[in-house]
Amino acid sequence: MGTTLLAEYEDVLGRAALFTQCRLSSAERSELLDIFLAVCEWTPVYFGWRPNLPDEGDNHLVELAVAGSARFLVTRNLRDLSRMKLHFPELRVCSPEDFIRELRS
Repeated sequence: MGTTLLAEYEDVLGRAALFTQCRLSSAERSELLDIFLAVCEWTPVYFGWRPNLPDEGDNHLVELAVAGSARFLVTRNLRDLSRMKLHFPELRVCSPEDFIRELRS
């Protein structure tokens, strides 16, 4: 977890229109985020790699994954994140389904 990603999570959870059909109240969603954060490892990013993704706002995800020595970056945004111009051979961008299959094998 990093500063920019945390800010994104908080921003999305603050958008009431997204949760009109949600069974959880705002307070419950906030508590769920707190529980999630309790198991996250805070990872400072000391170097900006700038992988030059189509959406500049997504670059921080790759930088956070590299800083944390992640082997996988799990996302539904495969189209954008798989088009980085700076490649990291040890980092695999995959869907949640592919990640689960990888864990099972």
